[in-house]
Amino acid sequence: MTNNLQEIERLKKEKNAVILAHNYQTRAIQEIADFTGDSLELCIKASKIKKADIVVFCGVDFMAETAALLNPHKKILIPDLNAECPMAHMLSAEDIKKAKQAYPDAAVVLYINTTAEAKSKADILCTSANAVEVAESLPHEQILFGPDRNLAWHVSQQTNKEIIPLPEQGHCYVHKMFNLGDLYFLSEKNLDAEILVHPECEPSVQKFADKVLSTGGMIHHVTQSLHKTFIIATEVDMTTRLERDHPDKTFIPALNEAICKNMKLHTLEKVKNCLLNEEFIVKTNENTKNAAKRAIKRMMDVSKNQNKMNKSIKEAVENG
Repeated sequence: MTNNLQEIERLKKEKNAVILAHNYQTRAIQEIADFTGDSLELCIKASKIKKADIVVFCGVDFMAETAALLNPHKKILIPDLNAECPMAHMLSAEDIKKAKQAYPDAAVVLYINTTAEAKSKADILCTSANAVEVAESLPHEQILFGPDRNLAWHVSQQTNKEIIPLPEQGHCYVHKMFNLGDLYFLSEKNLDAEILVHPECEPSVQKFADKVLSTGGMIHHVTQSLHKTFIIATEVDMTTRLERDHPDKTFIPALNEAICKNMKLHTLEKVKNCLLNEEFIVKTNENTKNAAKRAIKRMMDVSKNQNKMNKSIKEAVENG
């Protein structure tokens, strides 16, 4: 491992490369990354990369595709081409086309966990962190929302708009593993723990939680919370990220088996080979990239405006 670490650091400097990693990556990958975050954070970081020539993306395919869309003049690499998000492939461009014919007055809001081709058919994208804000930003009363049905349900609980799941059974196989029994058992054993769950979890699990948050939201909340113990219902390596940031607090995975095998395909050896051979290059379809990029940028504009609004509210409160 030491040789791989040293070689990765050498190659990063030699090739003017940066490494981005999702919060679900293993500790080893998180520790060699220049930046670790959730989907929205990685989107924003990818859009702001100026000086690097190469971006190595340790995440699943749609994340690397998004980085490629936002950085057309940079070489975007993914260490393992098989790191695909099954949910992202549950919704096709043809599915969206048919849904739009059935609901001609509805806006199309797609979770960023979609392929570039599907993104090109969206009015706007969202992440689990900003899905509610994105839905609220639109004038439409009906919203076709896909592909995660549980995130769609979460949004429907926070807005008066009609949220139509697309497809009806779209889901993340990892977050479907969590159930009320496991959470109840852990909460009984850890009475002082705060329960944080991801909005891709089933509605019953979301209702039981103290907070429903994206992974970035979990990081922010834990920083502010007075609690010392947390039960975390999302991919198991989220606790790795939280433990790195908060060694003084205790994080209990709601389920040790909640592992995204696709995320875990990236290893130090593959990252090293990725830099050494400059493969595998992530490419996007020329026919769809401009429309997909527009949908991404609309989402980022909503988040930017929301952040400005939050800052203004905070300043107003602080100034009395």
